[in-house]
Amino acid sequence: MKKVFLFLFTTTLATATFSQSEKYVKAMEPKVAMLDTSNSADAWKDLGNTFERIAEAEKTQWAPFYYAAFCNVMAGTMSMPQDGSFGDNSAISDPYADKAEGLLNKAEAMSKDNSEIYCVRKMIHSLRMMGNAMARFMTEGAKATEALEKAKTLNANNPRIYILEGQDKFYTPEQFGGSKDEAKKLFEKANGIFMVSKPGNSIEPQWGRGQVGYLLSQLK
Repeated sequence: MKKVFLFLFTTTLATATFSQSEKYVKAMEPKVAMLDTSNSADAWKDLGNTFERIAEAEKTQWAPFYYAAFCNVMAGTMSMPQDGSFGDNSAISDPYADKAEGLLNKAEAMSKDNSEIYCVRKMIHSLRMMGNAMARFMTEGAKATEALEKAKTLNANNPRIYILEGQDKFYTPEQFGGSKDEAKKLFEKANGIFMVSKPGNSIEPQWGRGQVGYLLSQLK
């Protein structure tokens, strides 16, 4: 009788765990698909809030915290002045960067030495630098470079590393180290990795595919 009870208990527990996992994946899939299509600060904020709600409901999954952090960085980037002007815009950038960092720290607590997490950490430092480039280039710029190098050490086949490197080369003026030719090579490397890699599941980080295509189209 005890064996029968134990079997039924174990089976019920396994079914409940599977159902919870299936529910989590189904909640995540359509939101992950939106990462390459959101194109406004408000859209990124809304998507980030959704990931954060999923993260707080699940509590033990690193990915929704990671995606929520990514969305906050993108919302912050889209909120910055788009006229190319310099100045102190830290009042705009820093609240987004601070929130993203808090969320990313929660993701890292559950997934150590994760190349994807270091890519977003690089983006957070870059956002802070954008907030006041003249004052922060030496500090936040160095931290951004360090985070990206760590991401590469952990997984040199992560295409998002080369997207981020390429963007730095693409958007930086030549007199400050930018190069459209070098950017193109980096985007082509990222695209080549996308062409041969397959995600392990439907909610693994895959953002950047559409972005690479667009950026390469600008470099023909």
